[in-house]
Amino acid sequence: MSDSAERIAVCGLCPHHCHLKEGAVGFCRARRNENGRVVSLNYGKLTSAALDPIEKKPLYHFHPGSFILSVGSFGCNLRCPFCQNYTISQAGADGFEGERLPTEQVTPREIAAAAQRLEETSGNIGVAFTYNEPLVGYEFVCDTAKLLKEKNLAVVLVTNGQIEKEPWGKLLPYVDAVNIDLKGVTQDFYSWLKGDLETTKAAISMAAANHVHVEVTTLVIPGKNDSPAEMEAEAEWLAGISPEIPLHLSRYFPRYHVNIPMTPYPTLKNLAAIAGRHLRFVHLGNV
Repeated sequence: MSDSAERIAVCGLCPHHCHLKEGAVGFCRARRNENGRVVSLNYGKLTSAALDPIEKKPLYHFHPGSFILSVGSFGCNLRCPFCQNYTISQAGADGFEGERLPTEQVTPREIAAAAQRLEETSGNIGVAFTYNEPLVGYEFVCDTAKLLKEKNLAVVLVTNGQIEKEPWGKLLPYVDAVNIDLKGVTQDFYSWLKGDLETTKAAISMAAANHVHVEVTTLVIPGKNDSPAEMEAEAEWLAGISPEIPLHLSRYFPRYHVNIPMTPYPTLKNLAAIAGRHLRFVHLGNV
């Protein structure tokens, strides 16, 4: 076996299972093979931080009316052509499309300390990992979550759920709440995004089974995932886990590479009525 072959590393974090030669960066742009080992390029590199209302995540049934320190980095393991945060989700360590990406380097201990200070001064309940796809920075999320739990602060993830079962299972004991994007209910739709439907469904099921508070968001895109039959299937599947899972149906607006006209409000209302036959809580977003 050649030296170059020996240095190939396989990333087992998400369904892409990137096979990386020495120095190569994965599909997510946030993980690289260094000396035969997959390492995080975005560990502690913040591109965004804000004290947000918990409802902005969106989480409507987890400490409503509270605030949460929300942090994001760069990278994502999907390629949603309609992404609203594409300048960070589709960025790598070298920036976005040739433009430098400003970051602030922090440690898990610094994030935990900041969350604790904000708890005392602003009623902060914990930390939400959000804005880009947080799970491509799995190691930083894990390290920080463990410290937050020691301080009795909440750990929240806003994620696409594209993570393999083993790492997800190891993280879930440190997670209090998730909002998981269920982009659609067909693999054809997920293939458009370069993702895997069953992986996200497994992430939702596992989170609920581990007694994590789960809410789900679906961005409704005209002509792509807005059929009544698909919404019926989605709501039935979620209700099979629990009819208490809140579903957020979010209005799409043209963004990034997609110029489809925005979702008509009557479409959202109709889909909400369908979902409401199976789920107790259905909320409309971006309206």
